[in-house]
Amino acid sequence: MKPATQYTKSGRINIAYQVFGTGSTDLVYIPGWVSNIDLMWDCPDLVGFLTELGKICRVILFDKRGTGLSDRVVELSTLEERMDDVRAVMDAVHSEKAILFGHSEGGSVSALFAATYPNRVVSLITFGVFAKRRYSEDYPWAPTDAERKKVYDMIEQSWGSGEMNLESLAPSKANDREFMDWLATYFRSGASPSAALVLTKMNTEVDIIDILGSIQVPTLMMQRRDDIDVKIEEGHFIAQRIKNSKFVEFDGDDHLFWAGNTAEVLDVMKAFILEEKPPVVYEEKLFTILAARVEADSNVSFRNAIDRIVRQYRGNIVQYRGDSFIATFDGPSKSVHCALNLQEVINGLQGKLAVGIHIKEAAVNEAHFISGQTQGFVEMVLKQALPDQILITQTVKHLLSGAGLSYAQSKTIYEASLGESLLLYSVTDQLNEGDVIGTFNREQLPLGGSFLDNVLQCIDANLDNELFGVEKLCREVGISERQLQRKLKAVTNKSPNQLITSVRLHRAKELIQSHRGNIAEVSFKTGFSNPSYFSKCFKKEFGLSPSELVVS
Repeated sequence: MKPATQYTKSGRINIAYQVFGTGSTDLVYIPGWVSNIDLMWDCPDLVGFLTELGKICRVILFDKRGTGLSDRVVELSTLEERMDDVRAVMDAVHSEKAILFGHSEGGSVSALFAATYPNRVVSLITFGVFAKRRYSEDYPWAPTDAERKKVYDMIEQSWGSGEMNLESLAPSKANDREFMDWLATYFRSGASPSAALVLTKMNTEVDIIDILGSIQVPTLMMQRRDDIDVKIEEGHFIAQRIKNSKFVEFDGDDHLFWAGNTAEVLDVMKAFILEEKPPVVYEEKLFTILAARVEADSNVSFRNAIDRIVRQYRGNIVQYRGDSFIATFDGPSKSVHCALNLQEVINGLQGKLAVGIHIKEAAVNEAHFISGQTQGFVEMVLKQALPDQILITQTVKHLLSGAGLSYAQSKTIYEASLGESLLLYSVTDQLNEGDVIGTFNREQLPLGGSFLDNVLQCIDANLDNELFGVEKLCREVGISERQLQRKLKAVTNKSPNQLITSVRLHRAKELIQSHRGNIAEVSFKTGFSNPSYFSKCFKKEFGLSPSELVVS
């Protein structure tokens, strides 16, 4: 029986999840590419696999933001935001610690989560995962740019059809028309063509190689030897870099774990899950570390503003020393956006800020103090930064795909403890003073934690105002229409008007599902003065009318 679909908030985004099973250990399944947790239950092969896992685990399924039943108001998301989605779902079901099961692209998020929050992870299980999706001499198994371009073209021209060559994902099911029809429907229902294309392009830029050595939890990696989508050599490459990892090869060429010799896969998974593992409290985890230097001619104190903004991005100030400070964050996107916000505020107070950012494995208690080795390295990065410049290491850059930022290669530094040179990049969001409106006061902004959170909060605050539009949104966020257009396109793949409409419709869907008013009342509450026009827009967004949703 299909479990009930529930929702929780990750920031201001609704994440759909389901929970089932009778086991005492929690297992979070992190799907690859796109998913739809409702349609998973229309595939007998997948249902059988999940049901077996449910006999030994409490299984938690979810659709990441922008896909499936979760909010589609954004089509882009960083690995860090996807980690936030995992954590939000675990918190919603009161799961303190869980096994992470990542398939294909879901392996990247699982790996980063395990390195960043090891004390919330029992173990890591992966199937058919990759470390990067772009060919390089040191990773020759990834697709070339020309090969990725063919994938982009297929998505644009024939999303979800047989011309997508879906048979390559499950060759053993190529002649099973019922299965292949379900798979095409599953992908179409998991993401729109534009969302699928944006997600695919974003994945091309992901590179988690540098963080593999930071994974400490027990790890089981599984893969079929002749998988076309992910080469077996990739699996060996990743496993060699993860401590405590076990790599299991299976015969076959299916990329989907629920096709082919599924009984063998299940047996290996069950044995690993049921194997007694002593409880471990990990003393190290991944941190993103920000070092900054303030330069100003006046005697103005910047500390209150710095403290407030760092807290807003869930960071911790670990040290103030003269005109410099160091802060730690759980992820690179939060740290970089915090730096951009700090620059803007300090510029408004007639100061300038230089910033250096790196990500590294460090003692868990470095959330509150910094070791000499860590401090020495981040200060070495900071020394290279000019006033009004943010420098990040290449490791940080690789984890920022989908963040809507711009990068330029800057300098190279030598890291003595690693015995190697590291590339530095300058990062900007291209927002310049000429685009800021009037005498806007940053203190008036809703404290959502990011540009997108602030935009969504502004839309939510004006939900029932049918006259609310781009002009007022620009005033409330404090930037020009051109910059709003550019920044929203970069972080959501939507225009401001599209985003406003999409947020209104998703909030309307919430109201209808929670029975808070009839259709006409909901349309007015979400800024639609014409119920028939509301119904038309609703059907275009969700594929069914409000009345069909009421009776479903």
